[in-house]
Order: sequence, then C-alpha cells, then structure tokens
Amino acid sequence: MIDGKNKRNNASEAFAQVRNDIDQVDSELVELIARRQALTGKVGTLKAELKLPLYVPSRESELIEKKRQLAEQKGISPDLVEDVIRRIMRDSYLSQNKTRSQVTQTQQRKVVVIGGKGQLGSLFVQLFGQSGYSVDIIDKDDWLQSEDLLQNAAIVMVAVPIRITRQVIEKLSQLDEQCLLVDITSIKESPLNAMLAIHKGPVVGLHPMFGPGIGHLAKQTIVVCHGRGKSQYNWFIEQLKNWGANLSFVDARQHDHLMSIVQVLRHFSTIAYGYHLKQENIDLDKVLELSSPIYRLELIMVGRLFAQDAELYSDIIFSDQKNIPMVKRFLQRMMDLLEMLETEDKQKFAELFAEISNWFGGHAEKFLAESNQLLAKASDVKK
Repeated sequence: MIDGKNKRNNASEAFAQVRNDIDQVDSELVELIARRQALTGKVGTLKAELKLPLYVPSRESELIEKKRQLAEQKGISPDLVEDVIRRIMRDSYLSQNKTRSQVTQTQQRKVVVIGGKGQLGSLFVQLFGQSGYSVDIIDKDDWLQSEDLLQNAAIVMVAVPIRITRQVIEKLSQLDEQCLLVDITSIKESPLNAMLAIHKGPVVGLHPMFGPGIGHLAKQTIVVCHGRGKSQYNWFIEQLKNWGANLSFVDARQHDHLMSIVQVLRHFSTIAYGYHLKQENIDLDKVLELSSPIYRLELIMVGRLFAQDAELYSDIIFSDQKNIPMVKRFLQRMMDLLEMLETEDKQKFAELFAEISNWFGGHAEKFLAESNQLLAKASDVKK
C-alpha cells in the first residue's frame, strides 16, 4: 500500500518536473522568436537601403525546404516545422515593413491619391510615404484646391468607390502628359477606357486582390491591366514588386469576365446563403456547436462578409449588368440539381459529380490537401 502511494507521489513529482521543463522550453522559444524578430527588423532596414523587395518567393521556399530537411534529421514532423516557420515569417514581414519605413529614401516623384483617406487608398498613401515619395491626398472636400495638388504629379491614383470612379476620372483632363494615371477599382475595362479617353499620358489599371486591414503587400496579389505607355510606368511596376506584391498581368476584358466568377457570383451566392439562414431564423450558436470544422470555416466566411461594408459589396455586385446572365446560369444549374433531388435521380447526380471531378482534375487533390491544412489549423482558432 505504501509502495503504491510512493509510486504515485514519485510519478506526480516527475510529471510536475516535466511540465516545468516544457514551460522552460516554451519560454526559450519565445526568447528565440524575439531574437529572430530583432534580426528581421535589421533585414528590413538593409533591404530598404539596397532597394531589395520585401518578399522574395525563392528565398522563402529555399528556407522552408532546408528547415523541413533539418526536421527530418531531428526526427520531428516537417509539416509542424513548416507551419511554425511560415507563421513566424508572416510576422517577420510586418517587422521588416516597419523598419523599412524608418529608412529615408529620396524620391523625385510626387504622388496624389484621390480617395487617400479610404481604407485601400490610405494603405497606398502609407506605402508611398514609407518609400520616401511626396504624397498628397484629394478627398471629397478637396476639389477646390485639386488643380494645385495635381500640378507636377508623377502619378495620380484613383482610389474611390466603383460607383463614382468614372465621375472622378472625368475631372482629370488637365494632367501633365508624363503623369501616370492609375485606378485600383475591382472592375477594369470601364475605368481603364475612361482613363484612356481623358488622359493622353501613361495609363494602367490595378486591382488589389485583398481587403483592407493588411499592413504590407508581401504575398498579396495585384492584377495589372495595361493601358498605355508601359515603358513610362515600368518604375511603378518595379515599386509594386519592391513592396512584395505578386503581380498578375491580364487583359481588362478578361479580368472582368473572371471577376464575374471570383467576386460577383461568389459574393452573390454568399449573400443569398446568409439571407436564407436569416429567413430560416437558424440558431447560429447551436449550428456551430454541431458543426464539423469544414462547415464552421464555411460559416465563418459567410459571416465575415456581413461584418464588412454593405456598399462595397453592392458596388461590386451591381457594377455591371453584363454579370446578370452569369448569375442566371448559376441559378439554372441550381434548379437542375434540385430536379435530380426531387426525382430521386441518384444515378444522374453521381454521373454529374464524376464529370465535375474529372473537370477539376489534379486541382481537386491539391485543394483537398490545402483544405486539410486549413482544417488542422481551424481548431487552434480562438473561440
């Protein structure tokens, strides 16, 4: 009896000691991360002085591959190490970006951001300012002095809501012919044509494929639609790369067609689903309690949309009447599936499923692997 009690006491003491050891290792990890962050801050300063880009994909891939190999040598999971390294690197881009802004870079170019007090416009104001450009903002109450503000501008960026973009562009007929005119709206053909019509100098259309709230452009995709004078705005393209952005070059018309799927149809169906949940008066807390991780993620993405600006999404969805046929075709395909359900035609449903799976091809397995990684992290999200 005494031996059993002693064994339990010994086990408890050993357990407490191991816990203390783990706590100590965790503290050492925090110290190491702090040391690494201090080093990445220095890297950010040096990158700015050397005019090197914030994000270099090949460098990141090489670093991660080396750490995966080291993990295998140490007998630990390479996936675990990659997850940790990627999370640390995500923060390192923030620290690098902060220290880059402390390096004075003499630029000879003046920038004017129309709508520079908005969420996306203010990001570019910040980026240009950190890189040493002279930046002026024109907001809705500044048009009386716009002529003075626009004088000698090397770049004028239009960063206003879609519904007034053309109206703003039409006020820019007196720009210097060497000035670059650029917009950052989520549709491209209409504003690009408007800029080409009003301005004789270089023109380019951008679509930043991210929302407000980010602190840097590392790994962020920006669509670039050529307008006029590509050689005259190559410096600006290089600046976007230097900020760490991934650039995707595409024709404006093709861009708008693809966005009818990526944005318009996606947002429309998300809003319709949210509307349906609301009309059904679903108990969200109970649904979440019973949800699998994948459905929780899906519901999170639906709820995320409704936490944002209604005007932003209405502008996107209502931006072009040419999107309506696409939405109608989507609804018709929903009806096709509903008919299979009503007629209990499981065979036809299975055949259609196989056809779609075949169309996705290798992407299906790739998406499965990527989603499994997301689901593995979903349980770590603070609730």
